[in-house]
Amino acid sequence: MKLNTKTRYGLRTMLEIALHSGERGILQKDIATSQNLSVKYLDQIISELKSANLIRTISGKKSGYKLTREAKEICIYDIYLAFNPPLHLVNCLNEQECTLNNSCASQNFWCTLNAEIISKLQTKTLADIVIDHKKLTNQIMFYI
Repeated sequence: MKLNTKTRYGLRTMLEIALHSGERGILQKDIATSQNLSVKYLDQIISELKSANLIRTISGKKSGYKLTREAKEICIYDIYLAFNPPLHLVNCLNEQECTLNNSCASQNFWCTLNAEIISKLQTKTLADIVIDHKKLTNQIMFYI
């Protein structure tokens, strides 16, 4: 399983917006600069995040983007779904009928694994990522 760049950059964009949750939000150019993303590609990411109702535009001069709800209420699977259909590791887990249906032991394994991955993505929130980011950026290094 490999996540596409929109999903990965979407999480980074959401992190940046969550870190700047002030009244005016954060400007797109500031997100692009901070996360080393092209503004053109970020346009697509922001459009999809807005369509998924995860972020909104703050109107007014020099205003930017804000989350539509608290970071603790946005799970990583919400961000994943902004760029992808529901997760199905293998085709037989999709709504398509499998010719082996319930007599396939490997389907049971894939179904369990699929559910565990979704559960992990639903358990981890954007607020958790913000906390992880703050821990990483506030590390103090001592050189002797």
